[in-house]
Amino acid sequence: MAVVCPECDNPITVDADEVEEGETLQCGECGLELEVVSLDPLELAPVDVTGYDDEEDTPVADEDEE
Repeated sequence: MAVVCPECDNPITVDADEVEEGETLQCGECGLELEVVSLDPLELAPVDVTGYDDEEDTPVADEDEE
């Protein structure tokens, strides 16, 4: 089955029997990482790489505050 890359409109051939939900694929044309979000119908979505580092969200206490 072929799906279209949302970034560059390149057709990507995916065998639905060979992939699982949550698996990541890469567009051969633009290199965008795509996650399989649904198998029936086959649907791919860009992988969101932001938000995986929890350390940035942790407030840092200022030592000068008392």
